[in-house]
Amino acid sequence: MADSPRKVLICSCEDTMPLDAAAIGRACAGAEVSSGRHLCRAELERFRSAAATGAPMTVACTQEAALFDEVARDMNATSALTYVNIRETAGWSADAQAATAKMAALIAAAGEPAPDFPLVPLTSEGVILIYGRDAQAIETAALLKDHLDVTVLLRGGSDIAPPKITSFPIARGTIRGAKGHLGAFELTVDDFALPAAASRGFLAYAQPTNGAVSKCDIILDISGGAPLFPAADLRDGYLRADPGDPAAVLREVLNARDLVGTFDKPRYITFDADLCAHSRSKIVGCRRCLDLCPTGAITPAGNHVSIDPAICAGCGQCAAACPTGAAAYALPPADSLMRKLRTLLLTYQQAGGEQPVIFFHDEDHGGALIEALARHGDGLPANALPVLVNEVTQVGLEAIAAAFAYGGVAVRFLLRGQPRHDISGLQKTIALAQPILAGLGFAGERVATIETDDPSMLGDQLRAIDALTPGQRPASFAAQGTKREVMRLALRELHAVAPAPTDVVGLPAGAPFGTIEVNVEGCTLCLSCVSACPTGALSDDPEKPMLRFTEDACVQCGLCKATCPERVITLKPQLDFRAATAMARVIKEEEPYHCVRCDKPFGVKSSVERVVAKLEGQQHWMYRNSKTRLDVIKMCADCRVTVMAAEQFDPFGAPARPPVRTSEDYFRERAETDAKGES
Repeated sequence: MADSPRKVLICSCEDTMPLDAAAIGRACAGAEVSSGRHLCRAELERFRSAAATGAPMTVACTQEAALFDEVARDMNATSALTYVNIRETAGWSADAQAATAKMAALIAAAGEPAPDFPLVPLTSEGVILIYGRDAQAIETAALLKDHLDVTVLLRGGSDIAPPKITSFPIARGTIRGAKGHLGAFELTVDDFALPAAASRGFLAYAQPTNGAVSKCDIILDISGGAPLFPAADLRDGYLRADPGDPAAVLREVLNARDLVGTFDKPRYITFDADLCAHSRSKIVGCRRCLDLCPTGAITPAGNHVSIDPAICAGCGQCAAACPTGAAAYALPPADSLMRKLRTLLLTYQQAGGEQPVIFFHDEDHGGALIEALARHGDGLPANALPVLVNEVTQVGLEAIAAAFAYGGVAVRFLLRGQPRHDISGLQKTIALAQPILAGLGFAGERVATIETDDPSMLGDQLRAIDALTPGQRPASFAAQGTKREVMRLALRELHAVAPAPTDVVGLPAGAPFGTIEVNVEGCTLCLSCVSACPTGALSDDPEKPMLRFTEDACVQCGLCKATCPERVITLKPQLDFRAATAMARVIKEEEPYHCVRCDKPFGVKSSVERVVAKLEGQQHWMYRNSKTRLDVIKMCADCRVTVMAAEQFDPFGAPARPPVRTSEDYFRERAETDAKGES
């Protein structure tokens, strides 16, 4: 039964959209496509019959997904069910008659398996701190005291009448710092004071203290002040409302009541510390993710960074920007998203579709705009292929390159008119993709954002995209592997189908590809850069002094430049499509120096000779009147130890240093000189 062909059920939704089941069936090769006009009601038996076979199923209706799931459960059906929306995305459109290829593509892409993703449990026992400014906070606490363990913290000095019965703690103070997440908040409070039990007309407080620490599971902030966290609306367990909006306060009260128990949160980012290029030997190199994280979930942790999955809100900008693939998005992984793009675009073109525009959107904002445009406007254009992602900012260069390699002519990202968090990571990804596409002959505005909350503007901007030249032929590669591997593969395939392929494309600063330029005359082959390089792009030769560079492995982290003591390394961002097959390039090579005692090669000949030349004729106590000691510099490590032991050389036998002279010594000498002059 597992090998049964996938069954696809499509529905015209009471003939409100045209369907060509035969054409869709031809495009969705290997699937059995059947159509109806009222699948969720009068023709529900069609669904039961298909589910009874146990074959995997795709139902082209998301509105009634709950109903179909319930029917399948009642039948104890074993079919793997997936759903796809072809009504709002294709059928309810002014271009519906030309949308058959798009419908087929959406249905085919929905059949791609969705990988599992790890979860992070967050446990809340219902301990809530209500942070307010006046009696409203106490009134809010009264609504929650029977459901949660409530504490009220009042900011400011407003007069509050003492409660007749103390049902929950009330304190005064100002939150200076906050950290944590749902189930594990920790607050630092200044001017903290508890009220006196004998408060009469208004609450009177004891002597305040600073630096008090409070822990809780939930925070309800109705203080009217600045948010306690960056990107506050993305912090699980932190609820915030304008105290001047009673309806908003009530909504957050109802939300707070539900935050008791254990909640499974997706682990949005998988992280491999061994691949991280953050720092080496306390010298910082790459900090792309640190600069982009809107919630502060990423912090330095030695040579790598640490990502707190309980704080991470899943924007994905760190994964999109990570040059090594140490941080990778898991909802879904990069290779899974690229496989979906492959199926979507290849099916669309095989079904006769032209000028495909990939348009990434999220569910909350993008899904709502698509629905509104379909119900109250002209709908999406027939060539606009929507791709639902968890967060638009998660999309990296590999997905953009794959979209064009598979035959797309443009990529658009749908964003809110006022984004919930900083989108500079996505903007940098677009700024990186544009010169690559332009350098390969993809002329025109190929990648851009659509920042709007107006569904009509969304439709207008998608329809305004001019006809653009696609690649020479659609690629058909299947992506598999880590983020860095699929990015390299996508770029190579893009180069292969480009209208005007070129070998080297210049990139903006901060790009994750490039070469280095070394002032060879100033390089001493100390090889500190080799030790610092986290990817092995810089390497040496164990047999002789040599510095080699492999451009395909370079991520432009800058650790080599920061580590080099001679400051002779410069980064040069570029994308060389020949680098994947190129041999390591020798940057500098010298002859080794041969030990004057055993003839064993060691060190760099020019460096040893330079040191010896500087010490000859010098009056340093270690080498004065001793040619043997000067020869020690010309020996390998083993011989050096032997000779120094035979000479009974004491490395601590330096002559006594002259006494330290202080300001008092100079003042005393000046006074003595002045006294002699007067006499």
